[in-house]
Amino acid sequence: MMHNKVRIGVVGSDGRMGRQLIQSIIQTPGVLLGAAVVNSCSSLIGRDAGELVNHSVLGITITDTLDKVINNFDILIDFTSPKGTLTYLSFCRKHYKSMVIGTTGFNDLEAILIKNASQEIPIVCSSNFSIGATLTLKVVEKIAKIMGEHADIEIIETHHRKKVDSPSGTALAMGKAIAKVMKWDFNQHAVYPRDRVIGPRLEKTISFTSIRCGNVIGEHKVLFADIDEHIEISHKTLDRSVFAKGAITAALWLRTKKIGLFKMIDVLELQDI
Repeated sequence: MMHNKVRIGVVGSDGRMGRQLIQSIIQTPGVLLGAAVVNSCSSLIGRDAGELVNHSVLGITITDTLDKVINNFDILIDFTSPKGTLTYLSFCRKHYKSMVIGTTGFNDLEAILIKNASQEIPIVCSSNFSIGATLTLKVVEKIAKIMGEHADIEIIETHHRKKVDSPSGTALAMGKAIAKVMKWDFNQHAVYPRDRVIGPRLEKTISFTSIRCGNVIGEHKVLFADIDEHIEISHKTLDRSVFAKGAITAALWLRTKKIGLFKMIDVLELQDI
């Protein structure tokens, strides 16, 4: 790239994660805010992005379309919605812009569209950009390899009342990681609340529980319960800044990539741990 610093565009800039991303970009060496995009019905259009985070003037005008800022950013960070992400994905694919995607709740077809786009542009798509959550995922894989065959496996996640998708993307990622280690078909072994019936627990299942309450940012717990001993692995997110910092770390890492679909595990180089 021609720029010494990575210029980052943020979509959904007026949301909770969008504002946190802008705040973190301002505070992070090596990156610059290049664009701030909001929904077309927002009253913030035309104002300075600094207003989103109670900052002095940043010189970045809030807009409702990427077309107006196409030359102002190198990498787009998106924590919006599946529908919004696919719109931004199409734009980035057309104009060869890299993407960091933190949106969750994609269906199988949408996931395929992201994978197809990664054959032309580099993308980091992860259900959780927290370093701690990523490390937790690796620990869960190790435990599953040793205990998974005989233990009852429960994944319990708690999020704020406004979170739409359930189970969370992180919980599903944990379940799929366990299934991969166990060489199980995830769809055949996953059990959700709607699937549960009265009676003994089925063996070799990964059971999910989702709690939506208050303003909890994110809590995940994986329980491996064998006879006479249990192991619990848990992770709590106390501030959204951890997601923003992780996404920016991913953006900096992505600048050297030409194409490909990556996860936070790749960014942190934890594949072989």
